[in-house]
Amino acid sequence: MNLSHSERFLDEPRILHFTVASQRIDPDAAKVVRRLTQAGYKAYLVGGCVRDLLLDKAPKDFDVATSAKPNEVRGLFRNCRIIGRRFRLAHILCGGNKVIEVATFRKDPTADILEDTAEWEPVDESEDAPRKHRPHDDQDLLIRHDNVFGTPPEDAIRRDFTMNALFYDLERKEVVDYVGGLEDIEHRVIRTIGDADVRFREDPVRILRVIKFAARLDLGIEPQVYDAMVAHREDLLRAARPRLLEEVLRLMRHAASRRSVWIAWETGVLATVLPEVAAWIDDHPDASSRLWSRLAAIDARAKAGDLPSDATLFCALTLDPALEAMTGVKDALNGATDFYQDLQALLPMPRRLFDRVRQVVAAQRRFRTGRESTLTRRDFYEDARDLFVLDGSRVRPPRESARRAIDGV
Repeated sequence: MNLSHSERFLDEPRILHFTVASQRIDPDAAKVVRRLTQAGYKAYLVGGCVRDLLLDKAPKDFDVATSAKPNEVRGLFRNCRIIGRRFRLAHILCGGNKVIEVATFRKDPTADILEDTAEWEPVDESEDAPRKHRPHDDQDLLIRHDNVFGTPPEDAIRRDFTMNALFYDLERKEVVDYVGGLEDIEHRVIRTIGDADVRFREDPVRILRVIKFAARLDLGIEPQVYDAMVAHREDLLRAARPRLLEEVLRLMRHAASRRSVWIAWETGVLATVLPEVAAWIDDHPDASSRLWSRLAAIDARAKAGDLPSDATLFCALTLDPALEAMTGVKDALNGATDFYQDLQALLPMPRRLFDRVRQVVAAQRRFRTGRESTLTRRDFYEDARDLFVLDGSRVRPPRESARRAIDGV
C-alpha cells in the first residue's frame, strides 16, 4: 500500500495480535514503556525493533515512541538526558552503556508543502503547453528541523519506510499499522511512505538506507522506490558528508556488504558516493571478482562475530582503484595519501581514520613482496594484515618474526 500525498494516513489502523516471548524484548525498554504508560502517556515500541521481531530476527536496538514531551520524559527518569537539535530526543541511560531512545510523536514538517502539491493540476497537459511549476519544484525539501509534535498516525506517516513505521503495544500485545507496513513485511518488500521522489529529496541518505535494508534483511525493493533511487542518486551530494561516510560504513558492517555494494553499483549510487570504485568495477569486469570475494570474506567474518575495523572495511572497498593509482609511484605512502586525499571531498574521513587507511593500503606493497616483517611493531600492522588476508593474496604463512608478533610469543 503506497499512500498518496492527500491520503495522509489510514482512518482505521490495521491491528495484528502478535505475542512476543518476553526474552526477545529488552527488559529496560519494556520498563521505560511501562513507566510512561503508568504516568498516563501513550508509549509504544517502534521502528526497527518491531520490524525485526516480525521478521523473526533479533533486534539490535529497542526504540520507544511516546506522547510525552522530552522534558516530561526527563521528569520521569533520573537517568535521562535530552540530545539533538534537529530531533529533540530523550536518552535513557541503562547499565552496560545501553541507551534506550525515546522520541515524542511527531508530524511531518513538510506536510503543508505536500498538501499544496496534492491539489496541483496542470491547466493543459498537451506536449506543446507551457509547463506549470508545482508549488515545491524550486523548493529545497531537505529536512533540517523536525520538532513539530503530533499524534501516533502523524508520527507513522512521517517515517521513511512502511516497515519502519509500526508500533508495538506491549500491554495489548498488538502491532499497530497506519501505513500498510504489515502487508509489505508479509511480501518482503521495501516501500516508502508516500511519494518516493519526495521522500528521497527530503533526506537523500534514505537511498543508502534502502540498500542497507534490502541487503541485510534480504528484501525486495518496490519498483517505484528503485526508480526514485536511480533518479535522485545525485541528491546524495546534498547530504551532510559525515552522514554519507557513516552510512557507507554501515553497508559494510552487517554481514551483507557484498550485496550492499552490488545494489549500490547497479543503481548508480556507488558512482555518486565513490566514483573511483564504481569506475574500477566498470573498467575491470573480470578483475572485479576480487572485490566481491573480499566482501564475501568480510560478511563471513561478520557472521562469525569477527568484524574487521572500520579502516580495514573502507580499505577493502577502495583497495583496487587505490593500488591502480599507486602504480609507478615510488613511495607507496605518498601514493596512497594522494588517492585518499581526493576521496576526502566526497567522503571526508576523520583524521585518525584517514591516516590509518592510507597506512594500511600503502603497507600492502610490503605484504605482496614478502617484506611485511618490518611492519610488525607498527600500530596499523593488524589492520594491514587483515586486509592482506581478506584480499586473498596470502600464498604462504607469515615470516617467523611476523608470526611471533601476531601470536605474542
